[in-house]
Amino acid sequence: MESSKEERLSLEYERFRRSYDARSSSDLGSDLDTTDFLQTDPLTSTKPSATVFSTRPRDRWLRKSCGCFAGRSTRCIVGCVGVLALVWLVLGAGGFFALKKYKESPLDGLSPPWYPTPKGGTASSWAESYRKASEMVAKMTLPEKVNVTTGTGWKMGPAVGNTGPAVHVGFPALALQDGPLGIRFADNATAFPAGVTVGATWNKELMYQWGNAHAIEARKKGINVILGPCIGPLGRMPAGGRNWEGFGADPYLQGIAAAESIKGIQREGVMATIKHLVANEQEHFRQSWEWGLPNALSANIDDRTMHELYLWPFGDAIKAGVASVMCSYNMVNNSYACGNSKLLNGLLRDEMGFQGFVMSDWLAQRGGISSALAGLDMTMPGDGLFWEDGKSLWGPELTKSVLNGSVPLDRLNDMVTRIVAAWYQLGQDVETKFDRKGPNFSSWTDEPEGVFSPGSPTEQEKVIVNQFVNVMGDHAKIARQIAVEGTVLLKNEGLLPLMRGTNLRLNETRRRDGPLRVAIFGEDAGPGEGPNHCPDRGCNQGTLGSGWGSGSVEFPYLVTPVEALTKSWEDNDNVEVSAYLTNSPPFAKQPEILRNAQLCIVFANADSGEGYKAWEGVSGDRPNLFLQKGGDDLIVQVAQGCYGGDGEVLVVIHTVGPVMMEKWIDLPNVKAVLLANLPGQESGNALADIIFGDANPSGKLPWTIGKSLDDYGEGAQIMYLPNGVVPQQDFKEGLYVDYRHFDKYDIEPRFEFGFGLSYTTFEFSNCVVNSLKAKSALPAPRPKDFAAPPEYDSTIPDEEEALFPEGFRKLEKYVYPYLETIDDIVTDPYPYPEGYDVKQPPSGAGGDEGGNPDLWETYVTVSVNITNVGDRAGKVVPQLYLGYPQGVSAVDFPVKVLRGFDKLLLQKDETKTVTFNLTRRDLSYWDVELQNWVMIVEGKYAFMLGGSSRDLPVTENW
Repeated sequence: MESSKEERLSLEYERFRRSYDARSSSDLGSDLDTTDFLQTDPLTSTKPSATVFSTRPRDRWLRKSCGCFAGRSTRCIVGCVGVLALVWLVLGAGGFFALKKYKESPLDGLSPPWYPTPKGGTASSWAESYRKASEMVAKMTLPEKVNVTTGTGWKMGPAVGNTGPAVHVGFPALALQDGPLGIRFADNATAFPAGVTVGATWNKELMYQWGNAHAIEARKKGINVILGPCIGPLGRMPAGGRNWEGFGADPYLQGIAAAESIKGIQREGVMATIKHLVANEQEHFRQSWEWGLPNALSANIDDRTMHELYLWPFGDAIKAGVASVMCSYNMVNNSYACGNSKLLNGLLRDEMGFQGFVMSDWLAQRGGISSALAGLDMTMPGDGLFWEDGKSLWGPELTKSVLNGSVPLDRLNDMVTRIVAAWYQLGQDVETKFDRKGPNFSSWTDEPEGVFSPGSPTEQEKVIVNQFVNVMGDHAKIARQIAVEGTVLLKNEGLLPLMRGTNLRLNETRRRDGPLRVAIFGEDAGPGEGPNHCPDRGCNQGTLGSGWGSGSVEFPYLVTPVEALTKSWEDNDNVEVSAYLTNSPPFAKQPEILRNAQLCIVFANADSGEGYKAWEGVSGDRPNLFLQKGGDDLIVQVAQGCYGGDGEVLVVIHTVGPVMMEKWIDLPNVKAVLLANLPGQESGNALADIIFGDANPSGKLPWTIGKSLDDYGEGAQIMYLPNGVVPQQDFKEGLYVDYRHFDKYDIEPRFEFGFGLSYTTFEFSNCVVNSLKAKSALPAPRPKDFAAPPEYDSTIPDEEEALFPEGFRKLEKYVYPYLETIDDIVTDPYPYPEGYDVKQPPSGAGGDEGGNPDLWETYVTVSVNITNVGDRAGKVVPQLYLGYPQGVSAVDFPVKVLRGFDKLLLQKDETKTVTFNLTRRDLSYWDVELQNWVMIVEGKYAFMLGGSSRDLPVTENW
């Protein structure tokens, strides 16, 4: 071995040794599913843990336990008691008896069993990586294999997720860090626009650049795995707390955006993680105990809806070669997502051909042996059922389960091989790009020095944990361009663009004496207490640059709208700018504020985030779709009073999702409305680019803006109160989400999906359909696997191999793979789940990454000419919607579905032709009887093209 490699391995081994302490650890937890084989079952124990009601402590500021009764204030205790009392009352008599029986496991098994887990290594694109991985894994000891699959515990390393290394074979500890807006908890890193803003660009190149820039920064910070992009939630409910992390409320748009950003991330060698699988559509009751209930909500979805809506974008991600999939907190058809064999084994691996590894969301694993058998490969952060307790469901328990034969060694080998293969697949074995020193920053402190594992009470020596490496480069340019192209012009009655000179496109007939008086209103225009005032951005103050939660980042800076707008006019003596950065200006005491203003720019917003935080009645999910902090009333006041009611009003909205505008959108002097989404650090600059015409607005809505919440249908309503101890949420609306619902029920939206104005005008013409392959009902037969998965010696290792190495010192609460003793290993037969011994037939829809290769073949192309007939250059977003053949099938289809989009720059009077390739998958629906994608061979498909889902001037048939 080379001396440099010896030194590196020695350092890594020494770091691992330093994590030990002479004191004995507390008992290492148990397997929820095997209470007879291990120790205690936390959900049936008569002595509930003090942390039973813990919420998710993912802030670096939250050093202590987040349990309501763990040293918290009287206010917190009273609040928790109040929540429990509310649940008690809501459940009523039936719920009362259910609550009394909470010790029983929840109803399970409604999601059918699918065993055994298909092995990785069958796809040609991964074959070489699996070959390399198999050589490494074959040399690993049992503890090393377990170490690779199990996180070391919350706050037990510098990243939010840290695995243990396999030291003797040269496999490093992996660092996993939250996204997808940037690097969470990191200094000197870019605060990019949110996923919803990226989706609103409808620009594939920017989607790629967004991912790539994020990965460049992550790699330079020492991160192996980015926990993004996010495509779940899909956006079924417009008030959903985390919709803003994804790209919009359509599976096709989500899928393309996910695929492009994954390609950008993994081009840099960083592993991307597509999340959350699946149907994590609301924050309320998403996680056991987070809302006072012992079990998470069950999202109950029929087979066709699952395939055509919620799994659709995951198929694009897998086709793009994504390294990791994160399973969600919630149940899916009454089986926890991270222990759902049908989901992880049947759909993800067999049908969609996923070759990477499945990781749990943080504490989403609810069983030990059961989750391994169901297809989970990595548990995060390593702790078991509760935060920071060190009682892993895997770690030493997984070691025991392999030694006693409960978890087949074959399954563990596949788990480890998938992780190591992904490491090779992304080129992370190349030490010139990944130096194996780990992150150069700490998620838990801003100080230069700290301890390596602050989650452990064990005394540790201080080391350098923050090196303050600036990784931003020129990524502000990308952030600004995304924010520009993600801004949607909703209304413009001759007001925009403004000029920086004296002619501001105001009513030319109005006579003015003196300079033009511009007034800016609203807290959302200004800095507030600074962008990082609240941990994890968990409050709405100042201008809104992102939502809150694990998807947020530390802003290196935030250019506010008032700063950028004021700067744009600072050298113009003919313009006077005043700003009132509050949602309650002193209009009554100082009426001249409005009366004298000729141009009024008013800002308002709506915020939301992850469910472990709440702000002023917004508990993750929004309670309604109105603007927050009196934003609607502020707009009305400004519109009514601006220049005595005769002024020009520009409304600017920053929001996490759709907001209702009916109170003010039709007011006569509201001349223009800009929806700037969540623009990140370059907010003000990007807005000024649009307002002053430096850039032509080209953003399009990634969801529908209705006239009321009821417009979206019953399925769009958040379940704010539980309907049982295991809340049941039935997705009865099926395929009809967002614009599909509006179309089906002929509901007129305020602004439709895909809508967005421009400063120029485009015309569509000359649509040409070119058939490349004949229609056929079913795809080609599933091909044989390209390669055989690796094979290993299946002999169970010597038990002595699993014991703690002599002389090692360990940290309290740190999760290790080793055992204190082998005397308590249970040898009784494990009660495998029903259906475990039934081998499932392979799906005809499978066969490679993304599914049957024939699904990705182009069957027809559709071309259309687009001409810029306006007076300036601009970017156009042509959109293609597909209508299924009518009257030839009893199957119910949406009126139309998005199946293509592009973005191109057209100069004045220029014409370009854009061509869309439609695959068999694009043209098919999921047949629940045949269990395959089926193309309709009778009748004619309709291809509708235009500028939005309701502006489709060109149609051709096939």
